[in-house]
Parts: sequence; C-alpha cells; structure tokens
Amino acid sequence: MAGDRQGDPAAPLDVLVGGGGYVGLSLGVALKQADPAISVAVVDQRPRAALETDPRASAVAAAASRMLDQLGVWDEIAPHAQPMTEMIVTDSKLRDAVRPVFLTFDGEVEEGEPFAHMVPNGQMVAALSRRAEALGVELIAPDGVRDFAVGTGMVEVELASGARRRARLLVAADGVRSRLRDLAGIQTVRWEYDQSGIVTTVRHERPHHGRAEEHFLPSGPFAILPLTGNRSSLVWSEKRIEAERLVKGDDFTFELELERRFGHHLGKITLEGPRHAFPLGLTLARSFVRPRFALAGDAAHGIHPIAGQGLNLGFKDVAALAEVLVEARRLGQDVGALDVLERYERWRRFDTFQMGVVTDVLNRLFSNDMDGVRAVRDVGLGLVDRMPSLKKFFIRQAAGLQGEAPRLLTGQPI
Repeated sequence: MAGDRQGDPAAPLDVLVGGGGYVGLSLGVALKQADPAISVAVVDQRPRAALETDPRASAVAAAASRMLDQLGVWDEIAPHAQPMTEMIVTDSKLRDAVRPVFLTFDGEVEEGEPFAHMVPNGQMVAALSRRAEALGVELIAPDGVRDFAVGTGMVEVELASGARRRARLLVAADGVRSRLRDLAGIQTVRWEYDQSGIVTTVRHERPHHGRAEEHFLPSGPFAILPLTGNRSSLVWSEKRIEAERLVKGDDFTFELELERRFGHHLGKITLEGPRHAFPLGLTLARSFVRPRFALAGDAAHGIHPIAGQGLNLGFKDVAALAEVLVEARRLGQDVGALDVLERYERWRRFDTFQMGVVTDVLNRLFSNDMDGVRAVRDVGLGLVDRMPSLKKFFIRQAAGLQGEAPRLLTGQPI
C-alpha cells in the first residue's frame, strides 16, 4: 500500500503520532489540513488492513460528525452511518417481561441533524487513512514505537523495526493500556469494575427506525444501538465471570441469554459477526503532557461505555490539540514546548475528569438490583422525562455541543 511507507529517517518531523486508529489518524488529518507545511507521521504496530476491517461500530456524536465533515471524510462515511432518531431508557429486573420506559429523547439537536450516528469503525478508519494519505501524512504500518528519549529541541524515537525518527512532538494515541504513557512515566488513577463489556452485532426481523435503547439491568446497562438495515450493535455489560462464560460458550447458550435481555419487540434475532468481551474500568491519566509528549484519546482516559462517550472524548482531544498546535505554529512557537502543550491540558483535563466521574456514578447507581435504589432512580428518570429543557440540555451534552468547544467540533476550520 502506497501509504504504508517509511519516511527518510534523517528528516525531522513536527509531530509523530503513536497509534493509527481514529484518534491518531484524525489528528494527522487535522494538522495537515490546517497547515500543509507541517510534517506529520502516524505509526501503528497493526497492518492497515486490520485497522480498516474492524467489525465494531461506535456512536459518533453530532459534534464529532461535524468535525469529520470539516476534515473531508464525512461524505465517504455517511452512506454507512445510521442516524439515531430516538433514544429510550428503561429500568427493570432481568426477569421482568415488561420493561417500562422511564425516559425518552428525540434524536435531533438541530432540525435535520441527529444527536448521533452509529458508524462502523472500519469504514471510519479507512476514510481517515485515505484522507491522511491524500494530504501527505506519512503512514507507517506495521511498526511501532519501541522507545523514545527527549533531547534538546527534539524527541528521539526508536521504532520496533529498528528505524529512528526525530520529532518536535510525540503524541501517544495507543489506547487505554498505553505503552507510550508508561514510557513517559505518567501515572494513572485506575480502578476496575467487576464487569466486562460484551460487544456483538445482531440482525433482527423488524426495523429499528433508528431508535437506540438503553436497558438498565442488575448486572449493568444493555445497549441496543441501531445500524444500517435491520441490524443493531450491542454493548452488553455483565459480571466479569458471567461474560467470560458467555463469550467462550456455545452459540445456543449465548443466543438464549441474549434473547432474554434483548426481548422480542424486533422479532427474531440472529448473531451477525463475532462476539468479544473486554474488561471495564476507569483510567484517568494524572497528567496529559510532558515536554515534547502528549496523550490523546484512550491513552489519556478510559471510561465506562454507559454514556457512549469514549470515542467522542477522543475526538475532543484531537480537536483541542490540533487547534493548540496550529495556533502555536502560526505564532512561531515550538509545538513541543511544555507551555504550548499545557494549554491543551488545561482545555481537556476538567472535561475528561467530569465525564469519568459521571460515568462512574451512573454505573454504580444503575448496576444493582436494590429495590429502594431502583425506586429512587426511576422517579428521577420520570422527572427528567417531564422537563423538556433539562432533556434538551442532556441531549446537547451527549451530542458534544455544550461548553467551550474547539472549532473543528463546531464545524469550523482551524
């Protein structure tokens, strides 16, 4: 593949990104589109084909889709994206045959603009890869950052292939268990939930009409998220031991347990694609930056999927970091200087901490079967449902349109 080329090891880069998923690629695209003179390389240990065929799907909030549109990739992604036209929230015990709806949300933040779309990860990464290559971002895969050392004015990077590169800034976008974060000596606040998230795709007889469902069950939230066609993506929180049993067990047992939670409102359901389980926890980096080093995406924060905001937090990081770096270059400043990077950290840390706390509290509040707690939270959900202004605030918050947003998230160029 032409984009998987190794650059001249002697040529210094402005920015080297470790991690070639949607965060790393969108950062490369954002920087290169705003400033064609900036030199950017994105390196990932996985082959590009593996990244571009990821079978999972993610909820892309309205602000993030505005950013992808501004980056020139949304037109390519849109045919594969399913708008969320409605969302309902229920709270019940697993054995309950009827699950009363306590909270409903209309799906538009502006006329004709859904608050979110479900987007296949592979399609999104493939579109970003092609855009990055077209703009001149150097894509290096399969390879990875083995080690790095910060020197005077540069960070010296050693790749797993043995090649060496120099850059003014190294950005870690290599996931929640970031090796680059550990190499930088950045500590984290971390705790595990006794839960795993089971992810799979199902096909059903009846159309979902773009409706997303969040069922709060004793073991955790069970989300049914609409995909194109009569298909839905499931994010199923379950006790860790039970999740391991279900994922490793036979198809009949898995489908039986799935049907108990999914219900029959969409007709017969069948599995489409593999099922995976991943441990759930909260990870917050104590610092987002070091001299000539910055964290972005899950490397900076890993949160519970209860609010579907993991990907969108990553895109917020990208939009803020790109804006800070581009403005620094326009002012003749060094993009790897600590005072420049601290502007990014100040912009993003509080929002990240706030979202981490919110998802943690929501998970603890809704992942139990205590009758008293259920009664209180159901009353609370019912009250919110009767307050249109509060519902509008929550939906705009979920869409990423509240607060001080970087320009890309409002659909504006940097």
